[in-house]
Amino acid sequence: MQWAVLVHGGAGEWQPKDEAAAVGGTTAAVRTAADILAKSGTALDAVVAAVVALEDDPLFNAGTGAALNRDGDVEMDASVMCGHDLRCGAVAGLRRVRNPVLVAWHVMERTPHVMLAGEGALRFARGEGFADYDPLTQRARDAWLRKRASAYGTVGAVALDRHGRLAAATSTGGVTLKLPGRIGDSPIPGAGNYAHAAAACSATGHGELMMRLVAAKDLCDRVAHGEHPQAAAEALLREMAASVGAEAGFILLSRAGGLGVAHRTASMPHAWWREGDPAPSARVRC
Repeated sequence: MQWAVLVHGGAGEWQPKDEAAAVGGTTAAVRTAADILAKSGTALDAVVAAVVALEDDPLFNAGTGAALNRDGDVEMDASVMCGHDLRCGAVAGLRRVRNPVLVAWHVMERTPHVMLAGEGALRFARGEGFADYDPLTQRARDAWLRKRASAYGTVGAVALDRHGRLAAATSTGGVTLKLPGRIGDSPIPGAGNYAHAAAACSATGHGELMMRLVAAKDLCDRVAHGEHPQAAAEALLREMAASVGAEAGFILLSRAGGLGVAHRTASMPHAWWREGDPAPSARVRC
C-alpha cells in the first residue's frame, strides 16, 4: 500500500504577508512526515512529527506562539488517534510545555486514560520528563502580536502508512482571548480529531461547532459508507452552513489514499504528499 500525508495550518483570516510562510510551514511538516512514511514508519509517528513541526513554528496557533486567553495565559489542547485499533490520547488546558501533542501521545501510550486536563495534565507531563517551557518566546510574542487581529486556527495532520494504518493528530492554542478554562474540539475524539480503519480527519475553525456535530467522526463514517473524502467534507460544510454555522475546515484521508480538503473561511494553508508524487503540494485555500 502507498503512503500519504495531509496537513493543515488552521482555517481563518490569514494575512497576505503571512501566506507564503504558512505554505512553507505546512510543506516542511509534510516533508517531515513523508520522510518517516517513506522509510515504512507508522502513520502515528508521521502525524505526531508533522504536528510537532507546526507547534514549533510560532506562526501557527499551537505550541510556541499559541493564542492567549483573557488572562494573558496560554492553555493548549492536543490529541492523537490510531485508526486501526482506536487508541487515542489527549490533553486539554495544558500550560508551559513545548509540544502538547507529545504529551497527548504519552497519555495514550503510558496511561489507561484518554484525556488529562489542566493541572493534572501538567503534573503528568512533568512526570514524563517534559521540561518547563514558555510557549510565548520573544519570537512567538512578536508573531502573536502580528496575527492577533486574525483568526488563525488549529493545526493538524492525517496519514496513511504502507501497512494500511491511518492516524490523526491535532493541536491548538484555542480561540484568541477565550475564557480561561475553555476547551475546544481538538482534544475530543470524534469532534476535532478522529481516525478509524476507513479514514482519518483533523478539523479546524470554531470548535464549538465541531463539538455539537461530532464532525470528525461523522466525516470518517461518511467515507466508511462509500463517500469520497472531498465530497464528504464539502457536504458536511454545506449542512453546517444551513444549521449551526460553517466557520470551519477539514482535512480527510481515506484508506484508499483519497484526499479531502474543504473550508468555509477565507483561507486554510494545507499541504500533502502521496507516494509516487515527485514533491509535496501546498495551497493557502481550496
